[in-house]
Amino acid sequence: MLLPRQIAPDLAVETLKGARFNLVAENPSRMTLVCFYRGLHCPVFSNYLKELDRMTPAFADRGVTTIAISSDTEERAHRMSQKISSVHLRIGFGLKLADARKWGLYISASRGESTIGIEEPALFSEPGVFLVKPDRSIYYLAVQSMPFARPNFREMIQALDFVINNDYPARGEYAGAL
Repeated sequence: MLLPRQIAPDLAVETLKGARFNLVAENPSRMTLVCFYRGLHCPVFSNYLKELDRMTPAFADRGVTTIAISSDTEERAHRMSQKISSVHLRIGFGLKLADARKWGLYISASRGESTIGIEEPALFSEPGVFLVKPDRSIYYLAVQSMPFARPNFREMIQALDFVINNDYPARGEYAGAL
């Protein structure tokens, strides 16, 4: 189980912008927001990624870089980018499911076509949102077993303002005896 203040697992994927994303080489002034999404087949994620695309400049103003990653192929990731009219958000593709599992993401099996008529991959990861500091320590994490009830990006911006102004530490790190 991943905990805040632990070093995040390795993460490297291709992006639609042509530059390979590698968490080790990422150099934000404060943090990197990694949003793992289910893939093109999921109707819930279109609006969620649109919101992250719109909020990416606000995150950047706070020293936070953003990326959305799925196990989709490049072609499916490109279709998602078009669907959400992405302008600011980096979109990564080809996440290996073994890497998704290292990040604590749940894995689901295909149920055929989704409600929007797009075939689900045979296996795909469920969502997760992480804030990772430049030293690769996990600051925040939220992992879901379903596409619903994901973290709200507007609220995350407000929380980041509090975190920055109060030098608030990562919480939830205790793993000792109870």
